[in-house]
Amino acid sequence: MFETIMGLSRYNNLMWSGFLETMYMVGMALLFAIIGGIPLGVMTTITRPNHILPNKFINFILDGIINIGRSIPFIILMVAVIPLTRLIVGTSIGTTAAIVPLSLAAIPFMGRITDNAILEIDQGVIESAQSMGASPFQLVFKVLLPESLPAIILGLTLTAISLVSYSAMAGAVGGGGLGDIAIRYGYQRFQLAIMLETIVILVVVVQLIQYFGNKIAGLFDHRS
Repeated sequence: MFETIMGLSRYNNLMWSGFLETMYMVGMALLFAIIGGIPLGVMTTITRPNHILPNKFINFILDGIINIGRSIPFIILMVAVIPLTRLIVGTSIGTTAAIVPLSLAAIPFMGRITDNAILEIDQGVIESAQSMGASPFQLVFKVLLPESLPAIILGLTLTAISLVSYSAMAGAVGGGGLGDIAIRYGYQRFQLAIMLETIVILVVVVQLIQYFGNKIAGLFDHRS
């Protein structure tokens, strides 16, 4: 047992490097999910029938984008967008290249979460703001987003956890990170201890993301 632990110490730098690569992929993809997914979810909601800017055609298009994006398995998406990945970053291998499919998977996922979070807002709150003359812009930024913020933060937490899982999958096809270490050093070299170590690190990361996500969401929940 002691020899196994001492043997693992040789890979401390490798594990730290893989951890940083995983956090880089997850962090960048989560940023793009916020930039693209939240506006996508807001537009999908407000263009629904009987909402503040009903538009059946636009809603159909946006809802379709979300549904199509969420229906494609990540491993297939990662392979399918290789030409786009090469066009954007110049290569289809490595941590930076993995951000492209990770972001494309996260944006519709975050879009649906935002859509559902806003739909949970009491319609009476929206009608009250409208009766006071609030414009659609004011409704979005002063009513819809503030009221749905705790649910959106929890949705971001769930998205981040999903991205950790996706990033490990990306490592299997040259994406780098802890998934790549688990495959190359753990599976292909039959070093079970390394594979288990990467699993433990990923579990701890997920637990920390969930813990801090819950805490932050609680800070913005006026019902608590």
